[in-house]
Amino acid sequence: MGKEFPEGFYWGGATAANQFEGAWNVDGRGPSVDDHFTGGTKDKPRTITVDIEPDVLYPNHDGIDFYHHYKEDIALFAEMGFNMFRMSISWSRIFPNGDDEQPNELGLAFYDKVFDCCRAHGIEPLVTLSHYEMPYHLVEKYNGWASRELIGFFEKYCQTVFDRYHDKVRYWLTFNEINCGTMDMGNLFETSMIRGFSGPASEAHTTPQERYQALHHQFVASARVVKYAHEHYPQFRMGNMDCFILSYAATCDPKDVLANESEMRRMNWYCSDVQVRGYYPSYAKRYWRENDISLKIEDGDLEDLKEGTIDFYTFSYYMSSVVGTHDVKQAAGNMTFGGVNPYLKSTDWGWQIDPDGLRFALNEIYDRYQIPLMVVENGMGALDKVEEDGSIHDTYRIDYLKSHVRAMREAVDDGVDLKGYTWWGPIDLVSAGTGEMRKRYGFIYVDKHDDGSGTYKRSRKDSFYAYQKIIKSNGTEGLD
Repeated sequence: MGKEFPEGFYWGGATAANQFEGAWNVDGRGPSVDDHFTGGTKDKPRTITVDIEPDVLYPNHDGIDFYHHYKEDIALFAEMGFNMFRMSISWSRIFPNGDDEQPNELGLAFYDKVFDCCRAHGIEPLVTLSHYEMPYHLVEKYNGWASRELIGFFEKYCQTVFDRYHDKVRYWLTFNEINCGTMDMGNLFETSMIRGFSGPASEAHTTPQERYQALHHQFVASARVVKYAHEHYPQFRMGNMDCFILSYAATCDPKDVLANESEMRRMNWYCSDVQVRGYYPSYAKRYWRENDISLKIEDGDLEDLKEGTIDFYTFSYYMSSVVGTHDVKQAAGNMTFGGVNPYLKSTDWGWQIDPDGLRFALNEIYDRYQIPLMVVENGMGALDKVEEDGSIHDTYRIDYLKSHVRAMREAVDDGVDLKGYTWWGPIDLVSAGTGEMRKRYGFIYVDKHDDGSGTYKRSRKDSFYAYQKIIKSNGTEGLD
């Protein structure tokens, strides 16, 4: 029987603590890097401040206040039919400064409550250990992942939460969208080498040497905690998480094909080749040479990489782009990559919609690695209109959802071992790129606005019921 999702497939949604948890300074939590970002728009970058300035709006401080609404939100997820909820632990809620001697018990206790609530509803947590939320103290004291010292701090943090939640969480991801650390934009959140920087986020720059050395530190840290997990908790399944930006050659010119191959290696394969295979790929040496990158690799690092490979591969997929050597029109909008594809439509924020690309990506990834896959972020930010009766008729989101689920079903029929799908984000939350609330992703509307106003009331959009139907049928109904 073809075109069916496997029995036991995980359906759910994905979030990040920094974008929806709120309570940024409650119960002993320290500030994370995201807490120092103001709001922005599609056309205006977010601003970074070294100090938290009075009378300035920092959208992540409040998020959508999941901290005080977690019971209600998880109940809504269960009503949709979720059997998996991807979330992150706020590192600074556990170790407020990142280098503290002892963890914050109130922070640990909060996640006990969240995981217990998930269990009560039959929902499996999928937990990201670091999702763009480094304790800001580590930025200012160590310049983020530029310092090797962060490896030990990360190990201590991960061991603490592994030991605490070993009977509540089975599925773990080390770093969210680790490959974004290859870019200036990604550095802001991923490796956070912005010590002393204030100003528009678009003006924070790093060199390839700095970025790839920081990534090496992350690779070692990830491998060590994966190894620890495998040795102490064999029931754990440890995964990576990449931001998969599929690209196509702009033309059939062989030079464009080669240019796209190079971009795919840099953007999509470099990090996962290390985390899945346990060693740097052969093409890395030329890339390092041509970009003046000379990695400082300590004794034992390469052995760590080899011994700390992941069990399953996860990725985000939102868009595709084109790459070429000729005059290629660049996509407009925040956090977009590459050139415009004339065959595709775009979201309100300029992200090109390409469900067939998801099928292609799944096939490419699985052919390369032959380990189980999960799509752990997929969705579209859009402007929602609330009708007078409170309803929200988001047909555009439903269409996007259906087309991408159909694409995944085709990939499963192609032979891909796909284990789960978690939509980003099942409930409205703060946009990572712009800090906006009006860029809404959720099946659940949250009465929270860009100026910080709102009641935080939750309500179901039409898409809530569309996803509910898909989940209930395990992807066999509701896709027409």
